[in-house]
Amino acid sequence: MRGETKALHMGYDPSNDANHAVAVPIYQTVAYAFDSADHGAALFNLEATGFRYSRISNPTTTVLETRIASLEEGLGALCVSTGQAAVHYAIMNIAEAGSNIVTVPQLYGTTHTLLTYLLPRFGITARFAETEHPRSIEKLIDDDTRAVFCESVGNPAGNICDIEALAAVAHRHGVPLIVDNTVATPVLLRPIAYGADVVVHSLTKFAGGHGTTLGGAIIDGGHFPWRKYPEKYQMFSVADPSYHGMIYSDHFGQSAYIERCRSFYQRLTGSVLSPFNAFLLLQGIETMALRVERHTDNARTVARFLRDHPQVAWVNYVGFDDNPYHDLAQRYLGGRACSLITFGVRGGFDDGKRFYDALKLVLRCVNLGDSKSLACHPASTTHRQMPVEAQRKAGVGPEVIRLSIGIEHVDDIIEDLNQALEGS
Repeated sequence: MRGETKALHMGYDPSNDANHAVAVPIYQTVAYAFDSADHGAALFNLEATGFRYSRISNPTTTVLETRIASLEEGLGALCVSTGQAAVHYAIMNIAEAGSNIVTVPQLYGTTHTLLTYLLPRFGITARFAETEHPRSIEKLIDDDTRAVFCESVGNPAGNICDIEALAAVAHRHGVPLIVDNTVATPVLLRPIAYGADVVVHSLTKFAGGHGTTLGGAIIDGGHFPWRKYPEKYQMFSVADPSYHGMIYSDHFGQSAYIERCRSFYQRLTGSVLSPFNAFLLLQGIETMALRVERHTDNARTVARFLRDHPQVAWVNYVGFDDNPYHDLAQRYLGGRACSLITFGVRGGFDDGKRFYDALKLVLRCVNLGDSKSLACHPASTTHRQMPVEAQRKAGVGPEVIRLSIGIEHVDDIIEDLNQALEGS
């Protein structure tokens, strides 16, 4: 199946449902009845397939997991309550006290805060490279590094990472590459095809598409050889006392990473996606390809308008030939540019604030990937907890406005931006 078809059909067959329901049913249940004590034991021993408790798995959520894994060309997926939980689990699943994660500097603000302030409390250090260039990343990798982390398209910087080159650097040092693919979506980019080992998503954004539903996903590419590095990744090769001595690599083989994430982190810490949210996200994914096409078309028109407006100092849009990431957009995004645009209003912070306050149609909020057009001032919202220098490295200056271009009629979007700029 092609992606658009997978988004509608993968993971669910109406003929297998008791009532032949065409839409994926919502299994709004906590628990599942066992046929017998032996049946329950077999489920808990992972010797039989099935469901036992919705903190671990749920039929509705399983369809979503199958669908997003297929769209990203991965082996399997785990869906959790938010994108932030997905990032947290993806890292904690392979990092322990005394280890480190090497990351690009251009990150979503809360991800930066997670790496800088929370993980160190567990003894895990984040090493931020000066740039996203593979050479900058490689300089920071040592024997205690457990992963390289990046966003395929940085939020809000709009940079594009060279996934293939970063994967080569990571693999040369025996560590996996984890890629947050939220902004690009699997419609534009599938990082596993370029060597990424784990992909994470905030499904809240383009996958859901309507600004109604929180959710996150971790997708396992199934290719990283965890067994080859037993000292680094002993969690897969030694008996887990919390799960009656299971050895994940022996029991699950190539899917050891994602199954440990489910059996250990989700089971014990409980960042669970509700079945109703899974259902809503499935509805969003069905139209994601169509929406992304409209998002990107509108963004191209808006970017051209902004570039020619006298009140705009600069526009960061990878669709322009002179953008430093233009060639990477050709390679990884099929020549298209995402609907995330950053720009600066002439006059700096004060005029930027006046523009922001004058918007009428474009909504002022911190979300992105909504069907509606959204505007954000990152320095005062998503990145305000970061030091000024860290903001700068992340592509956030005091004058930066981030636009997430929606699917409204593009002329209406431009008319609103124009009136706000003329008044700034």
